[in-house]
Amino acid sequence: MESMKEKTRYSEAELAEFEEIILKKLKATNNEIEFIRNTLSRKDDNGTDNTALGSKTLEDGADMREKERLNQSASRLSKFASQLEAALIRIKNGTYGVCKDTGKLIPAERLRAVPHTQQTIEAKLAAQ
Repeated sequence: MESMKEKTRYSEAELAEFEEIILKKLKATNNEIEFIRNTLSRKDDNGTDNTALGSKTLEDGADMREKERLNQSASRLSKFASQLEAALIRIKNGTYGVCKDTGKLIPAERLRAVPHTQQTIEAKLAAQ
């Protein structure tokens, strides 16, 4: 078995494992984004239960805060989905798992936990 120092790239089998992890996370993320979008589109539908105007003004502030929170969540999730998609591209072009700062192989345990990462933990900590 090769040591981490000798190894400069992951095998096809290892890359397939990472790709499966990324695809699962991407699907879950896209499902969550879709759920938020559906929730936001329903919030615009007042329905028939809002007959008292006085209570509606009190609810408007809470609704706006909730919409803002959902929009922020959707934005974060969209960014995460983009990072996952970029990781899939790196798998295809052979650069996945290589630290962008040091050129060293990122440990598989880190990639399993944070599959979109482009840095070893040492490089990430050094950059902070």
